[in-house]
Amino acid sequence: MYRERASRLAGAVVWARTMEAGAVRPVLPDGCMDLLWCEGRLLVAGPDTHAYVPDAPAGARFAGVRFAPGAGPAALGVPAHELRDRRVDLNALWPGGDVRRLTERIAEAPDPAVALENAALARAGEPDPLMRAVAERLAAGATVAATAEAVGLGTRGLHRRSLAAFGYGPKTLARVLRLQRALALVLEGVPYAEAALAAGCADQAHLARETRDLAGTTLTGYAEAAKSETPTPSGSWSVA
Repeated sequence: MYRERASRLAGAVVWARTMEAGAVRPVLPDGCMDLLWCEGRLLVAGPDTHAYVPDAPAGARFAGVRFAPGAGPAALGVPAHELRDRRVDLNALWPGGDVRRLTERIAEAPDPAVALENAALARAGEPDPLMRAVAERLAAGATVAATAEAVGLGTRGLHRRSLAAFGYGPKTLARVLRLQRALALVLEGVPYAEAALAAGCADQAHLARETRDLAGTTLTGYAEAAKSETPTPSGSWSVA
């Protein structure tokens, strides 16, 4: 079972999941970084460039804070590209004593996700405002060239700062965010061809290729898997 809600940390999402027996739904690239708790272990999930399939037994419990694109480095203290396609223990990034105390607090908390969110709020820094603007423009469908011009950065500068903020360059981020837009429309019942055009793909075949390349599945396969694991609507999970 999976549930999520908007976080008190701007742009972030707090989520919890209990692994069920059977096929595991992959985690798709989204330009985000996550602070994770799993059965007494604290980790950080870096930005993915391809689908990630969790390797955990049925019954395993997870809680997480998913930072908005570009916001993770300010809270976690590490450039995003250093964690690209990686899951690392939090004590590799933060002092061991701090991590031990946080692990104990979360273990004693009635809701691990809320305790994790409190830790993220305490450590959160101010994200790079230019990179926040880049993420917002690309998420809205702007081209990389138009985005660079709008924020006043050259090609090299935009690429360098994107690596630090998102884990990959602006072209890859644009692909990831475009796929997220398209798949969100698919889940709303929009026909594949219409979803492709609305999200900025050339046609349905283009969207199908992007889904295979980035999500490791087909459009139909994604839609069917998503229906079996619909998250609790945002806002319905009250904060303790």
